[in-house]
Amino acid sequence: MEYDFLVQTYETERLKTLSVWSTFKDEDMKIRPRPLDHRDRNGLEHMVHQCLSENRWFCNMLDIDVQVPPLPETETRIEFIKRYAEASEKRLAALKEKGKSWWETEVPFFDVKRCRAWILLRRITHTAHHRAEQGVLLRLLGRENYSVYGPSIDSGCLAEHGAVTIYPYPDVESLIEGEMAGGRKAKLPGPGDKPCTERPDC
Repeated sequence: MEYDFLVQTYETERLKTLSVWSTFKDEDMKIRPRPLDHRDRNGLEHMVHQCLSENRWFCNMLDIDVQVPPLPETETRIEFIKRYAEASEKRLAALKEKGKSWWETEVPFFDVKRCRAWILLRRITHTAHHRAEQGVLLRLLGRENYSVYGPSIDSGCLAEHGAVTIYPYPDVESLIEGEMAGGRKAKLPGPGDKPCTERPDC
């Protein structure tokens, strides 16, 4: 089907999002690097926004309501991970059943109309945007960054220097199991002795 690539992309994006969330520590959740500056979100606020925003887009624009409360009863890191994993798995299953006409139907997108394929693509990029913000927050908190779309600084920096792509866990199930057991993430080699940028002298 023409739109399978979007379903497959959403499937990988949910693992990427949960991988970033797993990298926060419990004590990080409410830390704001600039405590008096409320122009950006802390870890907890990012998780709340992801859960609420994605639920609204799927319910209101894509007409997919998986009947899962968007937020966990207890707002801890592991409970956010479990709740988003549950809801996104059901959304993924619903997307897999949609046919060509569903994807190409135009529906309201805020104040305009767009086809559902366009809206899901926009949802994926929206999530990726916030995931990048969380990557910066993790760096400011002194945490390691795992791979998202290729090698990270902590997995060896640049691909041309032999860096590899390393996720904390291979799938959502092992991520939840590992985090509930206290953390069983893959080991990261660190940046090594090569520059982490193509412009090391800048």
